[in-house]
Amino acid sequence: MESASSDRRSTALRAAGWLLAMAVVLVGVAWVQRSDGRMHIYFLDTPGDAILVQAPSGRFALIDGGGDPALLTTLLGRIMPFWRRDLVAVVLTSADGAHMPGQVAALARYRPDAALAPPGLATGGSAGEWRRLVGLLGAQPRTMRPGVRLDLGGGASLRALAVAPGDEGGAVLLITYGATRAIIHGGGALGDAAADHAAGEPLAALAYPWQRELDTPLLADLRPQAIIFTSAYVAAAPALLSYADRRRRSPRLYHEANDGTVELISDGRNAWIESAQ
Repeated sequence: MESASSDRRSTALRAAGWLLAMAVVLVGVAWVQRSDGRMHIYFLDTPGDAILVQAPSGRFALIDGGGDPALLTTLLGRIMPFWRRDLVAVVLTSADGAHMPGQVAALARYRPDAALAPPGLATGGSAGEWRRLVGLLGAQPRTMRPGVRLDLGGGASLRALAVAPGDEGGAVLLITYGATRAIIHGGGALGDAAADHAAGEPLAALAYPWQRELDTPLLADLRPQAIIFTSAYVAAAPALLSYADRRRRSPRLYHEANDGTVELISDGRNAWIESAQ
């Protein structure tokens, strides 16, 4: 009897030890993944376009989702803390295969507080599933219009500058935190005039389609410190430019094919860029 009792105590002690060790590991991981009080914008290495914004408060917003659902959810799992299953917002700029599929997959795992959808979003197919999931999660979608603004938390915000049909370039978005400004350009010329209001003010980064011509008045006015090329926009006549040609518009150029996921970091005063490669 004493032997059986001793075995039970030993088993209980081992189990308690394992639980304590697991708790220590989880606390350590949580400590490493805690917010650093800065804004992070991740231009994710996915087919199509997907951007994850971490506000200084530590909360996240997802802009589009790219065309590979499994890859998008894997990337989110690597960047976001394991306990985080909520998003301050999801923003869909275009309901096509280069923007929507990954975001639909993300909505199966993460609950958004708010949702922005492009005008005329369909009610069937993938768009209908997007609508269903957003409604099921309690975040009725708002139609994206110029001037619509989202508070991302911690002093960071997102504002729609222009909204055009997907085949005309989608949306132009401005993300602001302190002195840091980043523009996400869907590609169409219809958004140029709205984006041009940022001319004359420091622009930390411009997300801009690889296939679109760079010799435009907009690029001459914006003078971005860095250009991060995106791949979703398809031009009727793609720009055939070398990196040397493109560098005339900005000294720092990034593309997921060369740099993997690109990360813009800002403390509200200064901004810098890191890449996975």
